[in-house]
Amino acid sequence: MYSEEQIKKRVSEIAAQISVDYQSKDVLLVCVLRGSIIFTADLIREISIPVKVDTIAVSSYGNSTESSGVVRLIKDLDETIKDVHVLIVEDIIDSGLTLQYLINMLKQRNPASVKVCTLLDKRERRMSNVIPDYAGFIIPNEFVIGYGMDYGEYYRQLPYIGVLKPEVYQ
Repeated sequence: MYSEEQIKKRVSEIAAQISVDYQSKDVLLVCVLRGSIIFTADLIREISIPVKVDTIAVSSYGNSTESSGVVRLIKDLDETIKDVHVLIVEDIIDSGLTLQYLINMLKQRNPASVKVCTLLDKRERRMSNVIPDYAGFIIPNEFVIGYGMDYGEYYRQLPYIGVLKPEVYQ
């Protein structure tokens, strides 16, 4: 779907925009584990302003290709976010239900702002009104793997983004 070069170019463009938008602000990038780890690592290397990074882990998929709709918090933030500009970094927004849960939870902690950066935006599957502030690519309703995204914890190491063959999960 997207080559290593296409991803690198788009990550650089997003990082440049974030650097402008958050100039002179106290910003915390919140990497949503585990799928966003590679995207977050590449993004922070391209951002030209000082940023802090923290991680949070939630689950709604398990080993399935469909969200269960039930969000479990597996690992919370280590940083306090009161009066901090929070930028949630996601690998993919699908239904948006997990992300809506995260946004609501973080807003209760009184940050200066909460925005969303995603590499992939699968809009046709959206079941919430979440709209990312930064989006790398808008993709069709395909199950994607690579560049941190997995199926049953496999394929995260691929340097590109590909579509998982349906025969693998059907």
